[in-house]
Amino acid sequence: MISKIKGVVTDLTDIGLCLLALFIVVALLIGAGNVGPMGSVVGNIISLVDGLAKGGLAGLIGIGIILWLFSRK
Repeated sequence: MISKIKGVVTDLTDIGLCLLALFIVVALLIGAGNVGPMGSVVGNIISLVDGLAKGGLAGLIGIGIILWLFSRK
C-alpha cells in the first residue's frame, strides 16, 4: 500500500517537473507574455533563486532539495 502511494507521488512529481520544463521552454521561445497564465514561469524561477540566495543555510538546503528532485533518475 505504501509503495503504491509512493509510486503515485513519484509519478505526479515527474509529471510536474516535465510540465515545468515545458513551460520554461515555451516561455523562452514564444515570450512570457504570449503563453497565457503560465507566462510568468521564468520570472517565478528567478524570484525563487533570488529568495534562496538570500536565505543562507535554509536557501542552501532548498537548493539541495531541488537538485535532488532533478537528479533522481
